Amino acid sequence: MPTLRTITLGCKVNQYETEYLRQGFLRLGYRDAGQDEPVDLVIFNTCTVTHQADAECRKILRRLAREHPEAEVIVMGCFAAKAADEIASMPGVSEVLTDKRQMRECLARRGLVDVPTGIAFFARRHRAYVKVQDGCVLPCTYCIIPEVRPGLWSRPVEDILLEVRQLVDNGYREVVLTGVHLGLFGRGPGDDRTMDLAELVSRLLNVDRRFRIRLSSLEVNEVSDRLLELMAENPERICSHLHIPLQSGSPKILKRMRRRADVEYYLRRCERVKQLLRDPAITTDIMVGFPGETDADFEETCRVVESVGFAKIHIFRFSPREGTPAAEYPDQVPEHVKKERSSYLEQLAQQVRRRYIGELIGGSLQVLWEDLVTDPEGRPKYLLGMSDRYIPVRAHASMGELGELGQVDVDGFDGEFLTARGQDASLDLTLLNATADRL
Repeated sequence: MPTLRTITLGCKVNQYETEYLRQGFLRLGYRDAGQDEPVDLVIFNTCTVTHQADAECRKILRRLAREHPEAEVIVMGCFAAKAADEIASMPGVSEVLTDKRQMRECLARRGLVDVPTGIAFFARRHRAYVKVQDGCVLPCTYCIIPEVRPGLWSRPVEDILLEVRQLVDNGYREVVLTGVHLGLFGRGPGDDRTMDLAELVSRLLNVDRRFRIRLSSLEVNEVSDRLLELMAENPERICSHLHIPLQSGSPKILKRMRRRADVEYYLRRCERVKQLLRDPAITTDIMVGFPGETDADFEETCRVVESVGFAKIHIFRFSPREGTPAAEYPDQVPEHVKKERSSYLEQLAQQVRRRYIGELIGGSLQVLWEDLVTDPEGRPKYLLGMSDRYIPVRAHASMGELGELGQVDVDGFDGEFLTARGQDASLDLTLLNATADRL
């Protein structure tokens, strides 16, 4: 039986697409290769969000040619779309997929008669990503993605419903809806304009009651009142967690980035989220050191962070991306200034995160139990899971079932996990640290 291995860089969309192609090859008779086993096929899903990502892709391809000279290598993803000819000329590369629609064609060419429309499992996870949309048309001056994922495209609703039903039947209790630009689901040229993200979520609620929905990144102007009302009406079915990229709290910098919403609108919508949902987790992306960013601009960003009280912030230092307008701006910020601002913002992010977590203590949270920690004798000790608010939780192994949803009352925070009421306060930090990063 031929063996395969997958390598994925980048976003949730990439992880989904890798899993789709992997499952197609499993149906063709392949199996996953063991740790040190020879490999017949490698599926490599690439990223091109930064020039460092490009360099990492080239490095991995050279390594694959050295370590698996006899293996067939299929390369896909955003770097494949950007540099198809370069990749095709590299040793060991047998096929380059530059478009997501080519995945089905790839499987059909290799003899798969009944090519699937979705996935039935998600390898090594209790949460399943479900891609519902592709393509981005936003003109952000720092981003290359619209060039490599152009045009808007949404999956047929019936395919999504069928896929989610299969995943739930196979034991998945959280489905994360994802897309290159998730909020524009249903807004492509050929899409049914009566179907948008809120309507899709409404339809998914009727598929089955055994799972919950989490939404991945949404632009602030796509967080509609209809969507928030659905979340408020179904708190046990839709996670009270929204990832809303800010990028900067400076009106001047947002304008140079060509972002669609200004700071005041962003703040108003976050306040609306808090009005309609109980203790919602709002997470975000912030870029520091964008060309022209002054100390005053950075201070404005910090004030917005304080005002919103984000549950988590992904902090990025601006990296000039060849082919984007921002890479050519003359007033680039020195690297040492970017590092200083990033370090300061990281400390502030931890402060507001702790403040938000403090608001959750004493309340009840829904948790998907994702990992079991055992003692040295192999006896169950702790369950670790992800709450609906995107804060990890620890509980005694007797308080839930691995892979299932549960409700817990939280009474503390140990620096890494919210703790469930009624458990022994003593901890084995060695055991916990060994598994924390997997959540």
